[in-house]
Amino acid sequence: MKIAVLKERAGGEARVAVTPETVKKFIALGASVAVEAGAGNTAAIADEAYVEAGAEIAPSEQVVREADIVLGVQAPETALLTGARPGAWVAATFDPFGQRDRVDAYAKAGFEALAMEFMPRITRAQSMDVLSSQANLAGYKAVVAAADQYGRAFPMMMTAAGTVQAARVFVMGVGVAGLQAIATAKRLGAQVSATDVRPETAEQIRSLGAKPVFAEGLEASGEGGYAAELTDEQKAAQAEMVSGHIAKQDIVITTALIPGRAAPRLVSEAQIATMKRGSVIFDLAVAQGGNVEGSKPDELVESHGVTIMGFSNTPASLAPDTSALFARNLYNFLSAFWDKEAGRPMLDEEIGNAVRLTQGGKVVNERLLG
Repeated sequence: MKIAVLKERAGGEARVAVTPETVKKFIALGASVAVEAGAGNTAAIADEAYVEAGAEIAPSEQVVREADIVLGVQAPETALLTGARPGAWVAATFDPFGQRDRVDAYAKAGFEALAMEFMPRITRAQSMDVLSSQANLAGYKAVVAAADQYGRAFPMMMTAAGTVQAARVFVMGVGVAGLQAIATAKRLGAQVSATDVRPETAEQIRSLGAKPVFAEGLEASGEGGYAAELTDEQKAAQAEMVSGHIAKQDIVITTALIPGRAAPRLVSEAQIATMKRGSVIFDLAVAQGGNVEGSKPDELVESHGVTIMGFSNTPASLAPDTSALFARNLYNFLSAFWDKEAGRPMLDEEIGNAVRLTQGGKVVNERLLG
């Protein structure tokens, strides 16, 4: 069983899908691991570290030759997989709704595409959930980057020259990224409030020492713990609540995403205009269309004296740590189904059918066939 890992080709992608730690673990299962030369450089992992762990370092063509499984952060183009075994598995993130052409290309090429972002949110799959592991650190980075841009102190400081007031931070969307954003802002000493369209998150917000802020009667809980799309009436109620709260805030962090859809608009230009000059908004959803009107990936946008920012790939800005977590997610996924007699993983229906996009030359995932 040969596992291959290529250098990431997507613009701005600094992560890598395997670390020396997981190389050792895959070899202990009985697999061999080949890593493209330089694949870990942007994640602070030298080729020598992979060699010491037992991996082969080689050019891309040699790495994929006769590979049974290819691991990636973002799925490689099929042209890079020439020489892999027929029906080889490729476990990575695919953006199946946004990059449907790539999914079709995998089917045509005869590879079995396994979309890690389709991992079901069930208890036994928590350790395999790349969306959660990456969102956790993204929520942290959003607050740190916004704090740096803000240019003022976060905690209250009482000095002989007077008191510096604590920054007010408002987190919109209380998923994994939002919860980490709340925790990070609290650790930095800010006065934190948060909102979500799922009322059940109020207790989570309080548990982190923040103040929950909810529109009355709002309820939009969706499948798998995600938020559902709001009705027009719900959007109006949420907008009214936000308008009354956002004007008092120094930092706003938006984190809302709905799988398979463009990011919902949470903050309008009119609401931005009510904020104090020098305030900062970090839009974690900017790469999926943005929660904030006027936000642009990897650009600082000034609107009414407020700085709007957001990265096209926030996890990549913390590549050593996010790579370590992503690589463990992949190992946990494959090792959970490893059949010692077969010498390879054998997926079950619940998780296998959820993540499998293509098989036998066809697109087979129900979420893409509806």
